[in-house]
Amino acid sequence: MSKYDSNLDLCFSALGDPTRRMILQRLARGEATVSELAEPHDMALPSFMEHLKKLEAASLVTSKKEGRTRICELAPDAFTPAKDWLTEQNAIWEGRLDRFDDYIKNLMQERSK
Repeated sequence: MSKYDSNLDLCFSALGDPTRRMILQRLARGEATVSELAEPHDMALPSFMEHLKKLEAASLVTSKKEGRTRICELAPDAFTPAKDWLTEQNAIWEGRLDRFDDYIKNLMQERSK
């Protein structure tokens, strides 16, 4: 397994919520203040902050304080743990399906004899 296993559960848990995915989509366009990120969501600021905390805990988002304003941005290589895990799973399943395909072809050849 990859070196990101300890953070993988947090990453997928964070990605499992539509509000958090919308935040990540917005941050993909560039950094934003908490107020800018919260604006399109119909929820109280403390509830919205819980979403940001979960994204930061999963190492998907970083934030910094400038004066009274908190600015958020996507973490460098934010999606690497999920991408690496999915790539591993894809390789495993492609191998299994290739072997299954070979098995079926061999069965068909044996039956046609």
